[in-house]
Amino acid sequence: MGLRITIDLFSGRRNPSIELGAAEARDAFDRLRPGRKLEVTEIPPESTLGYRGLIIEQTGKPKKVLPQVFRLLNGKLLGTGLASRATDETFEDFFCGSKGPIRRLKLGKAFPGTARGELERFREIIQKWPAQHYPWPRKKMCKCAPLYEPAWWNVPQRQPLNNCYNYATNYRSDTFAQPGQAAGAIYSALTCPAVLSAAVADELIDSPSADNKCPKEGHLAALVIWPGSDFHWYRKGRNGYWTHKPGGTAVTNVDNSGMLIIDPRTADRGPYTDFCTFMVVMHGHIKIS
Repeated sequence: MGLRITIDLFSGRRNPSIELGAAEARDAFDRLRPGRKLEVTEIPPESTLGYRGLIIEQTGKPKKVLPQVFRLLNGKLLGTGLASRATDETFEDFFCGSKGPIRRLKLGKAFPGTARGELERFREIIQKWPAQHYPWPRKKMCKCAPLYEPAWWNVPQRQPLNNCYNYATNYRSDTFAQPGQAAGAIYSALTCPAVLSAAVADELIDSPSADNKCPKEGHLAALVIWPGSDFHWYRKGRNGYWTHKPGGTAVTNVDNSGMLIIDPRTADRGPYTDFCTFMVVMHGHIKIS
């Protein structure tokens, strides 16, 4: 047997993966066996910015005690028919530790420390995550903006294949779209100017003076950056509130504090500290891939 472990960390970029050999995989599998089942109130939120757990895929012939693909998040196993504590709830700390498999990724010396920092940030998030669900306003403020239809995006044939850029532009490509790729002008750095320039090449319209106001035509999107690491996009909906899709996870209408998003400039964005600009998406005018 073998295991492929993906660190679910980025929203715009593809996440890094590590293949475990047979001996490592057997050890990891024993540590990841299901323990006590979770109560509904114990299930952690997945659609946040920054660390969202380890996605674990059994390669070869899967063992039936666990699904072929499942998630480990804060010591909890989540997947089809699975919501349990892991036998070893410290496996994420081991994996992301200075002597763990993460050290084999060639993403720079700082990456393991970054991943561990985001793991700790997630633990802080769930400590303050609100118990109540805020009602979704039904008023109509931006008549040209897309409807908030999470059920359309959050299905197996779309959710893992489309990222924040797909969602913000309301353009399904099933390619985990990258700014500028369709135009042959993909971003050269993970900075505001570089990703903005790439999005302009895809025919999004830079609108820094929009000031969170609905455009007369098209809809408003917003670009933010995790400096040197990743990009993320939001979109303004028909009711004037903002929604987003963190990487391959589900579409959500709340920020990293579990609050509805009135303005992405003031929302809790986790590590995406740089607000770049507002942009207008003209329906039918853009092409992304």
